[in-house]
Amino acid sequence: MAIEGYATVEGTGRYRERMVAAGVTHPEHFRQGLGGLALSSVGLGTYLGGHDADTDAQYLEAVKQAVASGCNVFDSAINYRCQRSERVIGQALSELVRTGAVRRDELLFATKGGFIPFDGAPPRDSYAYLLQTFVNPGIITSSDVVADCHCMTPAYLRHQLKASLANLGLSCLDVYYLHNPETQLGAVSREEFMARMRRAFEALEEAVSQGQLRLYGTATWNGYRTEPGSRGHLSLEALVRMAEEVGGEHHHFKVLQLPYNLGMPEALAQQTQTLKGVTVSLLEAAKALDVYVMSSASILQGQLSRGLPKGAREVLGERTDAQRAIQFVRSTPGLGTALVGMKQVEHVRDNLTVARHAPLHPDQFTKLFQ
Repeated sequence: MAIEGYATVEGTGRYRERMVAAGVTHPEHFRQGLGGLALSSVGLGTYLGGHDADTDAQYLEAVKQAVASGCNVFDSAINYRCQRSERVIGQALSELVRTGAVRRDELLFATKGGFIPFDGAPPRDSYAYLLQTFVNPGIITSSDVVADCHCMTPAYLRHQLKASLANLGLSCLDVYYLHNPETQLGAVSREEFMARMRRAFEALEEAVSQGQLRLYGTATWNGYRTEPGSRGHLSLEALVRMAEEVGGEHHHFKVLQLPYNLGMPEALAQQTQTLKGVTVSLLEAAKALDVYVMSSASILQGQLSRGLPKGAREVLGERTDAQRAIQFVRSTPGLGTALVGMKQVEHVRDNLTVARHAPLHPDQFTKLFQ
């Protein structure tokens, strides 16, 4: 039976108070966003790892440890590890709720749809799998699929949302992302792309009205980081205006995800967005448009866990380079939650040590760019 409910202001506030009172986290570890939710500045991502039982077992314990360590934001996608990441999060949540360790309304769960997911393991014949699983049942047509891997038609998104809810064991998702929608721009015109985005937004607004999800957004890799005019560029302002047209003043397009870290600082350092005719950074645009930002690749899949320059180490403090890299991301003005892929309990414990400390003061943060 699916777990009822969703993240609430009361529930996430309760979690924050419990973590702070127990000395597990610093009060400033939590941010207020998405309608007043108390969200941890570090979230757990589930992209990395093999599609096997050993990795499942690692993630199961990692999710439990994260909840105990002050993390209440969990990110996945239906295609991660052939749906196994969603399923193991659901298993962990079921155990945590059953034992009384946490309540559903204290945690935020986000997942993504767009890429064609395998089921448990890669099939021997991926084309035959696509036909049997999606085309023959009438969920999609072959022409709906872009780059042999991506689809975001309303019928497909409805199917994928239902599958994700089942995998996670939830009655309602907190956040649902369109996953790398810029993939479509490699195959269709911008005019057609925007028409497809509109239909996707309509489907997601409908899902909100039906109680299947609370908020939606876009999880991208290149879209918001590329220069205006480039083929894969996404305009946050244009998407928010579209959401307003589709869902009205109280639309539910309220969150985005993109890579941001010491090695990929474009969201802060480059003016890739236009807002009322003025070029600004993605983080500036998101703040002005009331969109919460989560970062992926906060330690660049482990590449920033070693070898940071001496100057950065001195400013960022902390004990390890991984902690310093996380501290950089969570201290960035305008950024909400730094997602970190963590499947080992020891990495969860170590990385979430930063939750006991305040983020850098803005004056300290600017020293990194001097």
